[in-house]
Order: sequence, then structure tokens, then C-alpha cells
Amino acid sequence: MQDPCQLVRKSFGDPVADDLRLVVKSFVGEENFVDMTPNKSNNYCCGGGGGFLQAGLPDQRRAYGKLKDNQIKTAGADYVIAPCHNCHAQIHDLSEHYGGHYPVVHLWTIICLANGWLGPNEREYLGDDLKEVNMPPEKE
Repeated sequence: MQDPCQLVRKSFGDPVADDLRLVVKSFVGEENFVDMTPNKSNNYCCGGGGGFLQAGLPDQRRAYGKLKDNQIKTAGADYVIAPCHNCHAQIHDLSEHYGGHYPVVHLWTIICLANGWLGPNEREYLGDDLKEVNMPPEKE
């Protein structure tokens, strides 16, 4: 799980990081949760925040994000859960650019998927193992 800089390191610290983990584990199961090292307030920045994602400097952004890409690969999780939109977009780009091929999902996507609220058109970027989970019945 990615700990967003603005929310965790710059604002509320480890208590909110612990809250995020509680939410994620309640939806994916504790046995499916893989944390990165370092984590929480010490987690590495993805390199996409603070306007960097929109700054038009992809080579520099990706070079900065290489540390995050290596951290994710070392953790070995099947998915990266990102509560922040900038983190999601940056980490997705890092995955493609550096060949990690790890899917990145928004935290809200996991919550909606677990509750059966995610429609078919909102599942396109999910891996095949999640595309059919709690699929709402087709309307007749």
C-alpha cells in the first residue's frame, strides 16, 4: 500500500497510516495485505505529487520514482493500493515504464469492489483475478 505524502508524512503521520491499513485489511483480508518497507511516515514518495505529475517532465519524474518502483518490486505484492490520485497515476506509469506490470488500484476501487458497487465499465484496469469479483447482476 502506498502512503500518500500529503496525508501521511506532511499531515497526520502514522495514526492515519494505521487507519488506512485497517480499512484495506478489512476489505482484502489481513492474509492478503503486503506492506512495503519502509512504510507509514517513512515510506518513499512516489514522485508524482506536488504538481510533478502535471509538470511535463516525465524523464525526471520517472527517475525520481525509480526508488518507489524498486520498493514495490521488492515487496512482491500482486497489487499496489493507492489512496491518492497522483500516486495512482505515477505508480501506474512507473509500472509500465520500468516493466513491473503490477496493477495499481485506488483505495475507493477496493472498497467499491468488496461491496459490489463497482460496475462493469469500472473494472477495465483490474487484473483478471478481480474483474468478476462481486459483479452486480445484469439488469433484465
